Amino acid sequence: MSANTLFEHFSSIDDPRQQGKVQHPLFDILFLTISAVIAGCQGWEEIEDFAHDKLSWLRKFIALSNGVPRHDTIARVISRIDMTQFQACFSQWMQSCSELTDGSVVAIDGKRLKGSFKQPDRKDAIHIVSAFACENGVTLGQCKTDSKSNEITAIPELLQLLELKGCLVTIDAMGCQKEIAKQIIEKEADYLLALKANQGNLFEQVKQLLQPEISRQIATDS
Repeated sequence: MSANTLFEHFSSIDDPRQQGKVQHPLFDILFLTISAVIAGCQGWEEIEDFAHDKLSWLRKFIALSNGVPRHDTIARVISRIDMTQFQACFSQWMQSCSELTDGSVVAIDGKRLKGSFKQPDRKDAIHIVSAFACENGVTLGQCKTDSKSNEITAIPELLQLLELKGCLVTIDAMGCQKEIAKQIIEKEADYLLALKANQGNLFEQVKQLLQPEISRQIATDS
């Protein structure tokens, strides 16, 4: 991982703190957090422990001139930055790390995060729509859907973040929408969308088009 590459992509994130009170530069905290999460850390205390364990390695890339930030400081800073900015920067960084060639498959799918629901009623789980570069094995970007939304509104936001020229974008039946298909074409990519009976007219048209060939193949095989 190149610190210069990370800095190029994340330096545009606004620091929400009063600069006169800043002890740890924003990029130091971002670099530490990203490195720790990539290493498998879960939770703020584990990120702080990672920093103490890997302090010599971290100082090859960032100064940490005031030592390791406490876990509550890391949590407070990360929680206050603009997540829209962070998401855009992260997506651009991942795409720069993953060279997509013509024909690469980018799979877009939505999942609920394990354990993200509210404990009393087990509702309001966080739902994330992700774009996964199949050949590279990395997630290029993510969008969270809120309680009043769903994948249909999150997918266009995610597509807007991605460089998809020459790729094949696959989405399940939730993404089988005219505007989504149009947006993919405008990105100079191809699409493969699942089709179900909820798209009544289109489903019947495709069924009528393919039924003779399906019948022919069945008769030939038998």
